[in-house]
Amino acid sequence: MAKIFICKAENKADIKVFEVKYDSHADLIVWIEDYESHAKGDEKWFFVDSENQADSKIFYVKNENQADLKIFFAKYDSHAKWKKQHKLRGRIG
Repeated sequence: MAKIFICKAENKADIKVFEVKYDSHADLIVWIEDYESHAKGDEKWFFVDSENQADSKIFYVKNENQADLKIFFAKYDSHAKWKKQHKLRGRIG
């Protein structure tokens, strides 16, 4: 499962994330799940309220060149996927 916690401090995060405007610029296309049990793999995320519940802790950076991972949020769950080979593949969820 990809249970994700959004950190307020960069030094607390496992992954620095930048949200791109176009899916063609993303490393990963993410779908946000409404239920924890539906979050699977790296592509389907469920946001949690507590650090200790999370599989991964992320921090949103302001500049693309600061990011470990560039993401785009999918409009449909079937579009969620990795776009490129990436060092974080298999390590988020």
